[in-house]
Parts: sequence; structure tokens; C-alpha cells
Amino acid sequence: MRFLAAIALMALFSISLVAAGLAIGWGLNRHVETSAADFVFEDHSDITPRTVAIVLGARVYSDGAPSAALEDRLHCALELYRSGKTSRILVSGDHGQREYDEVNSMHAWLVGRGVDVDHIFLDHAGFRTFDTMERAARVFQVEDAIVCTQRFHQHRSVFLARRAGIDAVGLVADRRIYPAARTDARREALARIGATFDSYLPFRSPRHLGDPIPIDGSPQLSHDRWTAGSLKE
Repeated sequence: MRFLAAIALMALFSISLVAAGLAIGWGLNRHVETSAADFVFEDHSDITPRTVAIVLGARVYSDGAPSAALEDRLHCALELYRSGKTSRILVSGDHGQREYDEVNSMHAWLVGRGVDVDHIFLDHAGFRTFDTMERAARVFQVEDAIVCTQRFHQHRSVFLARRAGIDAVGLVADRRIYPAARTDARREALARIGATFDSYLPFRSPRHLGDPIPIDGSPQLSHDRWTAGSLKE
């Protein structure tokens, strides 16, 4: 009987831990969502102008062409730029290896559609959303921005941007149905939990920082040896 009672207590304890973990996770997700809810927009006409459009990186193919999700984020920034809602664009993504380069591909896509090269800044170390927003504030000295990414990603992105000290809003970039939408939504629930730890724990920092590259100055300091010859669509 004692053995059965001990098993029952252990099972009850395990269930309580799981329930507590789920409750905490739900609470953190709701915190991120509600913190950003008033700052996410579907239509650019509802947004007051800000200095910078921040484009969050996503997959690019071996020929330099952006994936569907990334292309929609770039269209979002292009729309903001052409409508006068922003005067600068910061493209931020993964360029940790020479063989894989999101930011120069984004730069080439925008230049190919008429964006002035002097208005595009490249963040080569935007490995995570947290890194992008912290570097936008601390390296590029961004004070106000419109974030361009998909709906599922917007609340966390805007939450992290505002936690970094940026007066940020988000414009939903969805222009199609994405095959991985359900998987992205499941992953996002975990990512939101991580975002709260990233933003509130004092010792969390981007993988790389570096010297300032003010967004109101020249973008040349953000270029590398491949920028001028980056692949165009």
C-alpha cells in the first residue's frame, strides 16, 4: 500500500508540474501578445510615418532569390518606402557564412525595385529576432520603426522591438497562404516564451554587437565586400 501511495503521489506531483508549466507558458504567451496587440496593423494607411522599416530575414535560395515569406516582407517594406511611411530600410538576417547570405539578397531585391542604395542598411548578424531588435537599437540607433514580417511573428517582433527601446509598430506582411503556417504557429508559442526571458533577464545580449552605424548616416559602414555584387532577382 505504501508503494502504491508513493507512486500516486509522484504521479500527482508530475501532473502538477506539467499543469504549472502549461499555465506559465500560456501566461507568457498572453503577455507578449497583449503587450504588442495595439501596435500591429493590417493596412499601412493606418500607420503614422516612422523613420525605418525593419525587414526580418528568412530563407533565401542558392541563386539569391528570396523565399515566399521573405519576398512578402520585402514587398511590405517597399510599400512603406514608396508611400512615404518610411525613409530608411534596415534588412536584418543571417549572414554568418559566406555561402549563405540573406541580407545582400534582400538589398539586391530592393535596389532592383528602385530603392535608393543610400537608404538601405544591412544588419549581417540578425540571427534571431531578439538580436535584430537589440542591434537595431544599440548599433543602428533606431528610435522608431515599422516591422515587416508575417502575422504569426508580428507580436513577438514588436514586443522585442519595444522592449529594446524602439517606438515600433508592425505591418502584417502576409500576401498568400504559407504551407508551413501551422508549424510556424506551434513554434511561435515556444519562441514567445523565450522572448520574455531574452527581454527581461539582464545578462541576455545579441551574439554580436559592434561599432555604431547610425541609421541617419551613411549605410556604407553596413556594407561588405559582397554588397555591390549581390545577386539580383
